[in-house]
Amino acid sequence: MNKTLLIAALLLYGRMTAKAQDNYEIQVYGSETVAPGATMVELHSNYTLDGSKATENGVYATHHILHETIEITHGFNSYFEVGFYFFNAIGSAERTNYVGSHIRPRIRVPDSWHWPVGVSLSVEGGYQKPEYSEDDWSVEIRPIVDKTIGKFYFSFNPTFDKSLHGLNSNSGFVFSPNLKANYNLSKVWGVGLEYYGAVGGLFSFLPFQQQQQQLFAAADVDFSPDWELNFGYGLGFTNATDNGIAKVILGYRIKRKKAER
Repeated sequence: MNKTLLIAALLLYGRMTAKAQDNYEIQVYGSETVAPGATMVELHSNYTLDGSKATENGVYATHHILHETIEITHGFNSYFEVGFYFFNAIGSAERTNYVGSHIRPRIRVPDSWHWPVGVSLSVEGGYQKPEYSEDDWSVEIRPIVDKTIGKFYFSFNPTFDKSLHGLNSNSGFVFSPNLKANYNLSKVWGVGLEYYGAVGGLFSFLPFQQQQQQLFAAADVDFSPDWELNFGYGLGFTNATDNGIAKVILGYRIKRKKAER
């Protein structure tokens, strides 16, 4: 990279601001993709017990609102999948509505490469109505690195978000790191912590109270090869973060049937 491009990149990072909180999919991703020919259908549900109380920048308050997101992901081969999201909100004062949709292709490092950690990369983009997001068109770049060590599982998603149209479209990428640490109590139950943040620019963090800092106590239940269940409760630690959020993710794998001979 030449000096001009490097300086331009540093200036862009310096203009970054934390995005408004949407909370439609509260999840730290693992590196694995959906199996070839299979389809995963997930329902992401979360309820904000203590959120914003007033409309800000034309965006509805988040206090006592229920988010219901339908995610449908299809695996095309052993290392590539595409997911679709349908965001919905349920709340008083005309806040009940279909909110928008995103598409998310994802590619991962094949098992045949024998890397010591799981690695994948997703790019998610789409539209949300301006009543529910300061930025109606946006894109997210999410690298994913995970590792299982004995009964422990760790996943790190150093995510970058960019507004394409809306209040923050003139700003650069926002660094939004997500982290999960999980301990398997048994073959069925796993418990741990999930961290979600949005801190501003990669080289220019916002003042702490303007950042989003959220921590969930969460559990994963592996009661069937075809089902997945994750639930938890999270607290926010800054003025910019919604507080007291309960979440549930329920997923079902639809496997491709083998052709009859």
